[in-house]
Amino acid sequence: MSDQTPVAPAEPTTTPLLRVVKGDPTPEELAALVAVVAARGAVVAPAAAQRRSAWGDPAVATRPAHSHGHDGWRRSAFAR
Repeated sequence: MSDQTPVAPAEPTTTPLLRVVKGDPTPEELAALVAVVAARGAVVAPAAAQRRSAWGDPAVATRPAHSHGHDGWRRSAFAR
């Protein structure tokens, strides 16, 4: 058996979110900027669609459309 020492994983390299190129912002200004950028990048989960009750559907109270053509009066009584 070989005697190996565990190798520690390297620190993940991350790029900075912002970089000040010009000027000298105060910590408050920098915090406000970071908050705005972080809020813009936040992913909002879509709201779950609520199911509507069929009891309140106004289409239930309306009559179906007339069937046209030969034997239309008879087809109007058939379930769709």
